[in-house]
Amino acid sequence: MTAPRLEIRNIVKSFGGRQVVDDVSLKVEPGQVTCLLGPSGCGKSTTLRIIAGVEMQDSGTIHVDGQLVCDTITRVPPEGRNIGLMFQDFALFPHLSVADNVAFGLRGGAKAHAARVKALLEKVGMMRHIDAYPHELSGGEQQRVALARALAPRPKIMLMDEPFSGLDDRLRDDIRDETLAVLKEEGAAVLLVTHEPAEAMRMADEIALMRGGKIVQRGAPYHIYNAPVDKEAAGFFSDINVIHGTVQGALTDTAFGQFLAPGVADGTAVDIVIRPQHLKIDFDRAGRGPNPTPSDGTPARGIVKRARFMGSESLVEFQMDFDGSVLRALVPSVFLPKEGTPLWIMIRRDRCFVFTN
Repeated sequence: MTAPRLEIRNIVKSFGGRQVVDDVSLKVEPGQVTCLLGPSGCGKSTTLRIIAGVEMQDSGTIHVDGQLVCDTITRVPPEGRNIGLMFQDFALFPHLSVADNVAFGLRGGAKAHAARVKALLEKVGMMRHIDAYPHELSGGEQQRVALARALAPRPKIMLMDEPFSGLDDRLRDDIRDETLAVLKEEGAAVLLVTHEPAEAMRMADEIALMRGGKIVQRGAPYHIYNAPVDKEAAGFFSDINVIHGTVQGALTDTAFGQFLAPGVADGTAVDIVIRPQHLKIDFDRAGRGPNPTPSDGTPARGIVKRARFMGSESLVEFQMDFDGSVLRALVPSVFLPKEGTPLWIMIRRDRCFVFTN
């Protein structure tokens, strides 16, 4: 059985008595993009720095193609790990041309250098700027040059720490897609650190969600979004509504009827989590629109508190008659009911998650 391109096992790191990386393990295969995703301060960048060799772990091991790279005794220096690095700051050398920046880490003859530099600049669409200097380039162009420089030595592993954070939103999406295509073509194992769920969903084959120094969930983007491990995981990927309840006889009473809670002891507090896009206005009860489908369950009445136009959809907030709680619904197209309007709401039961407190 072939070893993973990158494997870290039980990595632990503390600073000043505070454990910032807590027993982190993961594997990345050649050509795979894995995202370390989580809020600021969760330990994801420290994990990346340990893999790169910039920081030293307190315990645990790092392996490349099955070979030990670092434990608490053995330590291959950063330059010997065949790892490419891209960070938030592109760190291009201002006194070197684009070509010289890309060639900086290459070894061997000048002819081989020139061929590799030209091939990469063609790949990232920067050949026309081969003789330019960093200050003459836009942020997106500098990012492309930084990518070419990191790929030039043909690293087995590419580590990327928030590399797109300095770009504006519209440019960022284009650069992400172009970067992903180049990385896949080069076949490196990629570990990308980000705090943006949309970026992880767009780029990753696998997401490792971190919180408090630990990986709390791993999986493909579809799985981790649609089967979150807890309420916090669900809330990290999108806004959520939380309906509070208490279990009695394996059932929880809510404004939308009873929810099953099999195996949960009586008296246990539970949170029923649903995303705003899975709440529906019962237009039939308002005198227009289709009948509700059976899967939508029992409608509940709420009073409109606020309605905001969001472009392709509207965000409507309701104060529920049942318990006074506030729920938010994302409604397609323009629907802006007046404050104080009573409306009936239904929820997609197949899109609800039930978590114990």
